[in-house]
Amino acid sequence: MNSEFTIAVHSLVLLAHLPERMARSEYIAENVQTHPARIRKVMGFLRREGYVETREGTRGGYKLIADPLTVTLGDIYRCIAKGTLSPSWCSGDPDMDCVVGSNMQEVMNRIFCTAERQLEAHFNGITIQEVLGQIHECEQC
Repeated sequence: MNSEFTIAVHSLVLLAHLPERMARSEYIAENVQTHPARIRKVMGFLRREGYVETREGTRGGYKLIADPLTVTLGDIYRCIAKGTLSPSWCSGDPDMDCVVGSNMQEVMNRIFCTAERQLEAHFNGITIQEVLGQIHECEQC
């Protein structure tokens, strides 16, 4: 899983918390605790997918245009992080003369594909609004 997914969710929840305001990348970055350039990169993905709009200038920034009641973490995962659950390297070699070594990459690939489908299904059941609600519940603790 990559950190851009967490940055995207955090940013969208923050924008859902500020529904009538534009938020500049510096403000979002401070809230997320990352560099504004990372925020701009992630927000570019979200803008292309139709989740946020941008405006330049002194009153510019980002605004959530998608409905936080319907946008799921699964939607965000698919646009930002799909395929990142699997590691970039796996042990073994299909050309090895050992049943374990020659099949490990294929078996691990299947395991990670199954795990990713299950993770995505779990994320499909959580909306941005529900995450914001959980944050408000924590505030009352």
